[in-house]
Parts: sequence; C-alpha cells; structure tokens
Amino acid sequence: MPLNNVANHILALPRPLKRFVVLAVDVGLCVLSVWVAFYLRLDEWVAWRTAVLWPAVVSVVFALPVFVVAGMYRAIFRYSGLPAMMAVARAMLLYGLGFASVFTLYGVDGVPRTVGIIQPMLLLMFVGGARAVARVWLGGLYQQSWRTAALPQVLIYGAGSAGRQLASAMASGYAMRVVGFLDDDDRLHGHVLNGLPIHNPADLAEVLVHASVTDVLLALPSVSRQKRNGILDRLKPFKVAVRTLPDLGDIATGKVSLGDVRELDIDDLLGREPVKPNGLLLNLNTFNKTVLVTGAGGSIGSELCRQILKTQPRRLLLVDMSEFALYQVHQELRSAEAVEIVPLLASVCDEVRMHEIMDTWQPDTVYHAAAYKHVPLVEHNPGEGVRNNVWGTRVCAQAAVRSGVRNFVLISTDKAVRPTNIMGATKRLAEMVLQAMAALQVPTVASGALVDNQALKGQKIGRLTTNFSMVRFGNVLGSSGSVVPLFRSQIKGGGPITLTHPDITRYFMTIPEAAQLVIQAGAMGTGGDVFVLDMGQPVKVLDLAVRMVEMSGLSVRNDDNPEGDIEIAVTGLRPGEKLYEELLTGDNPQPTQHARIMKAHEKFMPWLQLEDKLNTLGMAMGVNDVPVIRSLLQQLVPGYQPSGEVVDWVHLEQEREAFGGE
Repeated sequence: MPLNNVANHILALPRPLKRFVVLAVDVGLCVLSVWVAFYLRLDEWVAWRTAVLWPAVVSVVFALPVFVVAGMYRAIFRYSGLPAMMAVARAMLLYGLGFASVFTLYGVDGVPRTVGIIQPMLLLMFVGGARAVARVWLGGLYQQSWRTAALPQVLIYGAGSAGRQLASAMASGYAMRVVGFLDDDDRLHGHVLNGLPIHNPADLAEVLVHASVTDVLLALPSVSRQKRNGILDRLKPFKVAVRTLPDLGDIATGKVSLGDVRELDIDDLLGREPVKPNGLLLNLNTFNKTVLVTGAGGSIGSELCRQILKTQPRRLLLVDMSEFALYQVHQELRSAEAVEIVPLLASVCDEVRMHEIMDTWQPDTVYHAAAYKHVPLVEHNPGEGVRNNVWGTRVCAQAAVRSGVRNFVLISTDKAVRPTNIMGATKRLAEMVLQAMAALQVPTVASGALVDNQALKGQKIGRLTTNFSMVRFGNVLGSSGSVVPLFRSQIKGGGPITLTHPDITRYFMTIPEAAQLVIQAGAMGTGGDVFVLDMGQPVKVLDLAVRMVEMSGLSVRNDDNPEGDIEIAVTGLRPGEKLYEELLTGDNPQPTQHARIMKAHEKFMPWLQLEDKLNTLGMAMGVNDVPVIRSLLQQLVPGYQPSGEVVDWVHLEQEREAFGGE
C-alpha cells in the first residue's frame, strides 16, 4: 500500500533526520494552529499579514524549547503511548501560560486576546493527535519491522502454487521470514514472485553469503521421492535445516498454515516410494463391521485405528490398559461421524475382562497390537514379557473363538526370526500359539460357549470359526521407543547421539504404511498365515543418524571434523540386541496379490504338545524362575539363542540377597 511504503521510507531514515522531520512537523502545527485560532475568533480565514505572522513566530519560539526540555524529541515511538500524552500535556501547559501571557494578559495590537487562549488548546490537540497518528501508523509498522528483522530467515524450495501459498501463510506469522525462493525451473531464475526473488539452487552458496538463511522449506508435495532425495543431496553441503509440507490434498483444501511446516520426515530419506493400498483389501474386514484393536493407545495400535476409521466401520472398540494412552486416542478419534467408538480399559492378560468385552460386542475383526516391544526392558523383565506377549495373545485368541470373531490378526515383529532376546522369542511363541490354534480341528463353537481346551483334545471334525493370521514387519518410524524421535531429541539438545553399534542395521517403514499393510494382509488370511511385509532395503542406523544431523543444518563431530556440532557416541549393544534383523526364517516366501506382502512358511508345534509346554512355562513364570523360563523358550522357539546372561532385575536382586548382599 502507498501509505505503508511512505511509512517504511520514514522508518528507514537515520534517527537525527527523523528528529528533524518531527521538529519540522511541530513548526508547521504551530503556524497552522495560529491561523485556525484566528479563523475561530473572526469566523473567516485571514490573510497572512503582520498581525498573524507575529503570533506564529512567537508560537514557534516558545514551543520548540519547551518541547525539547520536555523530552518530546528523544524518541519517536517509545513516547507515543500514555506517557507521551502526559508529557505533551505538561509541555503544553507551560507553553500555554507563556503564550497567553503575551497575547491575552499583555496584548498585542491586531491580535484578539482570545487567540492567546484558543491557540494553545488547538496546538495541544494537533501535537497530541500527531503523536497518536505516529503510534498507530508508524509505530505498528516499526514494531512489525523490528520483529520481522529478528525472525529466522528461510528459503522456500519450489515456486509453484504450494510455495506461493506457504509464503502467503507465513507472511502473517511471526515464526519465520521468507527471503526468497529456490526452483529448478530455469525460466524462473532472476524473476520476482510476490516481492521475493527466485534463485537457482546451484547459486545457494552465493545466496547464503548475503542472507543468514537458517532453513529451507520444501514446498514440493507431489514430487517423487527419488527427486526429493536428489534435492536433499544438493542441500547436504550447506548448514541449513530442511523442513517439509503436507501432501497436496491438504494444500488444495486450504489447510496450509505455518503450523503445517514440520521437520523433514525421515521416511523421505529412505528412498522407497510407498505403494498405493488396495481398497478392496482395506475394506474387506472392516467396512460396516465391528472392529476391536488391542493396544489401541500405542503407536501401531492408534495408527491402525486411524486407518480403520477411514474404511467406515460400524463400531470401533479401543482396548488398552494405559488410561492416559486410551484417553488420548479416544479424544483424537471421537470426532468421527457415524462411527461408534468405545474406549475400554483392560489388560489383554485378564481372561475374565477380555471374554466379557468380546462376548458383549462380538467383534467381526480383532487386531491384536498389545505387546511389550522394547527389547532391553523386556530382557530385564522377562516374566512380564512372557505374560503380556504370550499369555495376552492366548487369552485374546480364546476369547475371540468363544465370541465368534471371524478374523484375528496378530501384529508381530521381525525380531521373532531367530531371536536373541526375550521379546523376539515371546512374539514368535505368540505366532506359534495362533498357528497351532488355526490348525486345530474342532467343532464349530457357538457364540457364548466357553472353549474348553481339554474338551477339544482329540476332536477332528469341523474347524475353528476364527481365521487367525500374523503380520510380521520391522521398525516403524516415529513409534514409541524408536530411534528417530530419540535422535531428534538428542540433536535438539546439542548431542551426543547415542548409537549402540556403528554397524547396527534395521528395516524401517512409516507407521501409516505399516498399518495399511497390516489391514490388507489380514484380509488375505485363510488360517494360520504368517505374512511378511516388504520393508525395502535395510538401513544402517549410523547413516540415518548422520542424515538427520545434516538435514538439521548441523554437522557431525568426529576425527575428520573436530569442529562439528553433534557427536555420535557408540555405547555398545544392549542385552538381547542384534546387529541385523531378519524377516524370514527360511528362504521360501510366497508372493501374494499385494506387491509388498509375502507369505512365510514357518514350522510350529501342534496344539496338544504346545499346550503342555505352555502350562509348564506358566508355572515357571508364576514363580519368576528366569533360567527355567529362558530354557523353556529355547525348547519351544526354534532358533532362539540368548545373547547373554540373565539380566532380570528381580532375579539379580534375589541372587544378591541370597549371597549375603555382596
């Protein structure tokens, strides 16, 4: 706007020149107030003659020294509030006494005595009004300019519609200041978009010399991951943090705001494009059905709930033993229209409670995501790991059979393959429980009839009414306990990043993609199937840590770069931790109708034999006999090889007390 442009030019003037401008304005107001005073007294505009000129000169001679002494020219904007108005009033009182003494009390030929009273009142209004205008017009712009100058400077990569909308959204905020665009289109280089220059990304080094840019915002919501990785590689040498935008659908619906700019998603760095889900498989077991999710407050469980809601189930049952986690996920999901959402506090190990829940609602599909998954914690608490992961699965599976659940899907893990830790062994044993139950030939179980395993022994007619399947995958990005949020927190804290081993390698997948694939895999199950998700190529966690540091605009501190920002400290492998994870025990996976889902062939123990072993394991678990628990797990789970000594906290403390506290 023209007025704002004038204001910006005034604000850019040196302070002495600003004071001169204000002083000149006050001189003009003195003269104007004298002329208006004559008009109010004589009811006509008088010509500039000696009778008018002398009061104007006296007004200027009296006013300027008084204003200077009162401090009205020390600052322009700081005194434009109530204190400034009080200073103006005091100065005008002193000025009015002097001016009235000359023209009212003493008198001057040709000048009406009332002018000596009218003019000081007019000058008070004019000077006070001028300061008020300065505060509203110039002061606001000054404060805005000052705040804007202090903001971090950013460049937007992408001068398309997403970039333009992002720049507009950020213009009204006070978090970052956009100073230009980067774009690969040669036709745009050197041009100006909404007052901001468009630069060639190849000239970024030169741009950074003239601007203290801290962040580059990727406004490329529809670009392929391969091209995005190429852009990230070009930005790597520069010490700038990289952030990104949501997808194009959110932008098209007007949801872009400053809050939509987020830290770069690490899945953008993994180099694998997500596969579009099969709508038929997504909806087969969930659309217009009652669906139950155990562990609904966890990372995988909550994302499963979000994806299930998109398929419009009739009812969604949320089961979790954490009150806070259940409250959070329920608050997030409760806005869904036409879907009944029921939050249920329960432990999956509580047989009475789980039977009660499933008998009451008789769900069509159950996704069993409740489990203890943190390897070191489960290694230090093995009895609880067995109880939650194995007994919890058995309780839920038997409750599902009793209530006539059609599909039961276990969320498993790649750590179940040739496990070296309690967590992996318990998840593989949980898989074996479901495989054995799926293979057990029994009469059809009517809804409401308790399944008696003893009564089922030897029965060879019919089949379980529940279709059991398992879905096995690796690490999901951003889940509770994963390395990504840990590394991000450590980078924000200035480091160091803690890494257990420089060669440790893991499979990674985004939480939404993993949840979608779980739902689709479960829909393909025919009974006892072990599905394995294609996780792409494994990633060295060290490379992931280095990339996260670089994309935060920082550098890794090491022997080659002792002046770097973030150190990576190797702490050593934790109890039960493996260097490499596997997804298959054998090398004979079968393809399915989905490109990212394979079917594994895993050997298991028949139910009649497995049940006796489980009962023995249950007795050892009941007295927390950890060596026996580990021994039984080795007998039950093929390939389980504990990687170290027993580290259960309770067992170690009991041993210490048994040997006299030494």
